[in-house]
Amino acid sequence: MKKFFITCILISSLYSCKDELKEQTNFYAEKTVSSDTASKFSCPYLTIDNKGNTVLSWVNELNDSVAIMCYAISKDKGETFAEPVEIASSKDIHPHGENLPKILFKPNGEILAMWGVSNSNPKSKYSGLVYYSQSFDEGKTWANAIALVKDTSAYDQRYFDMELLPNGEAMVLWLDNRGDKKKEGSTLFCAETKGKNGFQNEKAIGETCCQCCRTDLFVDNKGNVHASYRDIINDSIRDMVQIVSTDGGQTFSQPVRISADNWVINGCPHTGPTATQNNVGMHYAWYTMGGGEGVFYCNSTDLGKTFSIRDTVSSSPSAKHPQITSLSNGNIVTVWDQTVKKGDNFNARIGLQERDPNGKILATKFISSENALSEFAVVKPIDENNVLVAYKQKDKTKSNVIYKIVPLTN
Repeated sequence: MKKFFITCILISSLYSCKDELKEQTNFYAEKTVSSDTASKFSCPYLTIDNKGNTVLSWVNELNDSVAIMCYAISKDKGETFAEPVEIASSKDIHPHGENLPKILFKPNGEILAMWGVSNSNPKSKYSGLVYYSQSFDEGKTWANAIALVKDTSAYDQRYFDMELLPNGEAMVLWLDNRGDKKKEGSTLFCAETKGKNGFQNEKAIGETCCQCCRTDLFVDNKGNVHASYRDIINDSIRDMVQIVSTDGGQTFSQPVRISADNWVINGCPHTGPTATQNNVGMHYAWYTMGGGEGVFYCNSTDLGKTFSIRDTVSSSPSAKHPQITSLSNGNIVTVWDQTVKKGDNFNARIGLQERDPNGKILATKFISSENALSEFAVVKPIDENNVLVAYKQKDKTKSNVIYKIVPLTN
């Protein structure tokens, strides 16, 4: 792997886009994780390490059957990144932007990497498994991959999320085939690390989950654990819900709908919820076609007991895969991807919306060109004036991971 993090040729411009929202588009300076014209890079993910440095991870498809998870660390807030690290034990990884591979840095210096693999099973041709690897020497070496679930009756685990707990351990959330076979949907499971022994004591915490939408795990500043997912309600409605644990994940509340969209659909939308927090409360974004189409936003000031009336992020039915974050000044930023027709082609571009701490819209714009297929954006604050956004961009022969620092209106 050579020639990483090369600045792309870019023409900066600002103009009104031809869209019903009449937003603006600004092509901020872009960089890519590879200058290889035949590259196949995907699945960007952003986090921070135990020293507060920005970390970008992605998947490199080495050939048609082998891919590997990589990551790199930035010590200058996303301006430049060090040489990438390959996680050798991840070579069976199955790249999937909704079942996104992730990396987590524990305060004690241990690093956890987690990813999904395919699992050919006669009961479900789309089934998969989740594996993880640990590093105890700052990424110099990685242990052999470990299956998240040891139960041989479990043939499908996907759409996981992973977060740090206040005690320095990590919790993981995922969808699993095990559960009440009389009810449609997956079962929501969680587990927690125990020192160097990896994830232990798995347990079911929810049922009738929509089978192919990612989950979201968020730990707030008081240590409460929020788990959000798309639920199957009354056998036909697929709306977003949240459950909350106030005892560090030992027990969880009953699910409460984030928004009563009442979306009746016999299928899975493949686009899950996203959550963040500021001093006002919790904030959420999600996709639905219930009572209106597109990506929506709401907030909760009482630990998820009640939620504000939803507000539109994008009313395009093709808007999907939102990711949300909060800045140190309390402002909220949401990114998503949205299809656009360009000539005879259908491409996709990345939208970004900034809101004030109470959820009032400050700005909405597109930050990628309509001449490319850009999707599965992720976002992380740099400071109160800038965010780092990364996403997959592809054409007929290759795909790359783009990252850029986007200045905000505040």
